[in-house]
Amino acid sequence: MKKIFLALCFPAVAFAQQQKIEGRVTNEQNQNISQAKVEIFDADNVLLKTVLTNDQGIFNWEGLSQKKIKLVINDWEYSVFEKQIDLPATDETYTIVLKKDRTSEIGEVAIVKKKPVIKRKIDRLEFNVENSNISSLSAWEILKKTPGVVFSNNDFKIKGSSGILITINDKKVMVTGDELKILLENTQGTDVKSVEVITNPPAKYEASGSAVLNIIMKENKLEGYRGYLSGKYIQSIYPKGIGTIAQYYKKGKFSAMASYSRGAGAYYRAEDSYIYYAEDQTTWKGILNRKDIDNQQNSLNSSLEYRVNDNTSFALDYRGYFGPKSYGIYNIPTKIYNAQNIEESNYNTINDHNSSSVNNNLSLQADHKFGKNKLSFTTYYVANSSSKYQNIFTELNFAEQDPSSQTFVSNNKQRVKLFSQQADYNWKAEKWELDAGAKYSVVKTESTLDFSDEQNGILTYNPEKSNIFNYKEFNFAAYTSLALTLDQWSFKGGLRAENTDLTGIVSEPYAKDHSQYWKLFPTAYIQYTTESKHQFGLSYGKRITRPSYSWLNPAKSYYNLFSYFQGDPGLKATIRHSVNFTYNFKNWNFEAFYRKKINPSMEINYQIPETKMLIYRFTNIKKASAYGLSISRDFQIKPWWTLSAAGDLYHDENFFFGPDQQLYKNQIWQFNSSISTSFTLNKASDWTLEVGHQYGSPGIQGTFEYSGYWTAYLVMNRKFFNKKLEASLFIDDIFKTSKEKIATKYANQDSYFYDYRDTQLVSFSLKYSFGNQSVKAAKPIKKTEEQDRL
Repeated sequence: MKKIFLALCFPAVAFAQQQKIEGRVTNEQNQNISQAKVEIFDADNVLLKTVLTNDQGIFNWEGLSQKKIKLVINDWEYSVFEKQIDLPATDETYTIVLKKDRTSEIGEVAIVKKKPVIKRKIDRLEFNVENSNISSLSAWEILKKTPGVVFSNNDFKIKGSSGILITINDKKVMVTGDELKILLENTQGTDVKSVEVITNPPAKYEASGSAVLNIIMKENKLEGYRGYLSGKYIQSIYPKGIGTIAQYYKKGKFSAMASYSRGAGAYYRAEDSYIYYAEDQTTWKGILNRKDIDNQQNSLNSSLEYRVNDNTSFALDYRGYFGPKSYGIYNIPTKIYNAQNIEESNYNTINDHNSSSVNNNLSLQADHKFGKNKLSFTTYYVANSSSKYQNIFTELNFAEQDPSSQTFVSNNKQRVKLFSQQADYNWKAEKWELDAGAKYSVVKTESTLDFSDEQNGILTYNPEKSNIFNYKEFNFAAYTSLALTLDQWSFKGGLRAENTDLTGIVSEPYAKDHSQYWKLFPTAYIQYTTESKHQFGLSYGKRITRPSYSWLNPAKSYYNLFSYFQGDPGLKATIRHSVNFTYNFKNWNFEAFYRKKINPSMEINYQIPETKMLIYRFTNIKKASAYGLSISRDFQIKPWWTLSAAGDLYHDENFFFGPDQQLYKNQIWQFNSSISTSFTLNKASDWTLEVGHQYGSPGIQGTFEYSGYWTAYLVMNRKFFNKKLEASLFIDDIFKTSKEKIATKYANQDSYFYDYRDTQLVSFSLKYSFGNQSVKAAKPIKKTEEQDRL
C-alpha cells in the first residue's frame, strides 16, 4: 500500500525510481546469439523476469525498481554466464560474450532415455517423446500411446470424438485409413519430437476436423554430415519388416535431409459376421480371414533449407509414398440357419483382388522476419492416386434352388489433386502476440468405377453399376487471433472465416450437386496461474468436419453379392461446438469438457430384409453430444523409476433415424484408461524398460455399439558401442485382448461382427548412427516453474 500511495501522490518520484536493463549477447566471434535465455534475479535471488534474446542478440526489460540484480544467461551451446550488476542512474547497454564450455564437448551425445513429458499449454496438450522410451516405436504406435487418444474401431478418437485431423509440422496429411497407417508405420519414432493434442485448435489451423493431432518432427541442429541405418523385424501372425536409411547435412546457411523406408510383409485381419432377419427368422453367419501381401511399401521424405541471412529463409519439403501392388485372395464361407438353428443354405465367396497407391506431397515455404515480426508464404501441392481391382466369384447353394455361381469384376480408380497458397503473419510484443493470415485452396477428384458381371454366362460391362464421379472444391479462408500474457493471466481469442464452394457430378444416373457457404469459426482461451502454481484454463472452439471425397461418391462398391458400401453426394458438413475446462497443479492434469455436434457424419449399416442385402453407408445422423472428465498424473517414484496414469470418463449420446424413419437414441457411459511404468536398468542410463496397459470400455458410434478392449505392451531399449548402436524390443497386445465386437441392434436391425486386426506382435529393431553425432553440452541448470511456462 505504501508503494501504491507514493506512486499516486508523487508520480514523478515513482517513475524516477524505474530503471531498465538492456544488453547484447554474442559469442567470441562477435556473432549474435538469438533465443538465449536471460534470467533476472533480485538481491534475494528471487526470479523477477525471464526473457529471450532476439535475432540481433538483444534483450531488454523496463520497469526495474531494484538497484542490484543478478543476471544469468544460458544457451545450450555455451557456458552459463552469471554476474551481479549494480544498475547505474543512466541507461547503459551491456555487451555479454558467451564462451564455449571446453570441458563439456563430448564425442557422442549421452542421451538418457526418459518418460515422455506431458505439458499443458493454453491451447493444447504437448506430449514430448524425444529421446523417450517409446521413441523406438513408429509414429503410428506413438499416436496410439498419446495421452487422451484412443484407437478403436479402426479410428483415432479424442474423448469419444472421431474425424481427427492428422498433421505433420502443421501440414495436413492428405491420406486416411490404411494409407495413413502405412505412412505413419514407415515414419521412425526417433525422428518425432512431440505430439500435440489440440482439442480446440486456434484460428491459425483450418477449421476442418473435430480435433488436431499434430506430429512435430525434429530439426537438424548439428553441423556437418550424419545419418542412421535402421531395420525392424515384426512377427505377428505373419512376418513383416521395415528398413530405413536417413541422411542429414548442415553447413552454414544450407541444410538438407533425406530418408527412405522400404516395408514388406503379410497383413492379417479376421472377422466373424452375424446377421439376423426377424421377418423369416433366418441367421446368416460368415467367416472372413483376410491376408494381404504388400512387399513394396516405399516412403521417401526430404527437405532442403537455405537461410539467406538471420531474417530470411526458404524451405522445400517432399513427402511421398509409392505402393505399386498389394494383393490377396479371400475365401469367405457363409452359412444360413433357419428358426430351429439348422443350416439350410450356404454360399462361398472368393475375392481375388489387388490395389495400388501413390501419394505425393510437396510444399515450399518462405519466411522473413522484421525484428520481432514474421511473415511466411507457403505453397502446397498434393497429387494422390489409387486403384483397387477385385474379381469376386460366388458359389450359391440355397434351399429349394439349384446350385449356381456368379462372378463380377470391379475396377475402382481415384485421383486427387490439391493446390493451395497460404500467407501467415506473426507479430510479438512483450505481452501481446498477433497472428493473421489467409489461405486459398482448390481440390479436384475423379473417381471411376468400371463394373462387369455375368449376363447369359458371359462377363459383360454393366453401365448401370459403373460410375464416374467428379468433385471440385474451392475454399478461401482468412483468420486473425490475438493473445495477451500478463503475470498470472493469459488470454487468446481468434476468428476464422471460410468460404466453401463445391460441385459434385455423378454420371450414372446423372446428377449434379452444387453448394456454397460462408462459415465463421471463433475460438477463445483463458488461463490463470496462481502464485502457488495452480493453473486454471477455459476454452471454446467451433469446428467443421467436411466429408472425405470418397464418402461423397454414390457408386456402390460391392464386397460380395449381398453387401456393398455407398457414399452420399448430399452429405452435409458436421459442425462441432466444444467447451473445455482444465486444471493443472504440479504433475496433476484435470479436464472437463462438453461437446455438441450438428449433422454428424459417420458410417452406419442397415439390412434390407426383402433382398437380404447389408448396406454400409456414410451419411449424416441427426445430432450427437458428449460430456465428461479426464485426469492424468506422472509420478517420480525413484530416480530410476517413473509411473504415468491417465483416465477419461464421459457420457456419449447419438440420435439417428432408422430405415423406418423413426428417431432412435444410442447412449452410453464410457471409460478409457492407460497406465505405464518405466525403469532405468543400469547406471549408464543406456538400458531402459517400459511396461504399459490401455483399457477402453464399450462405446458407441451412431447405430454401432462396440465392445470394450484392453491391451498390454512392453518396450525395452539398450545402446551399445559408445551409443552408436541402439537395439529395441517391442511386444504389443501381449495377451491378445484387443479383439472388438461391433454390433447394430434396434428396430428390425440385428447384426454384429468380431474384428481382430493382428495386433499381437513382437518386433525387434536395430539402429546404427554414423557421421557427426556430437554436440556442445551446456552446464545443466535447474529450471524454475516460471521458465516452464514459457
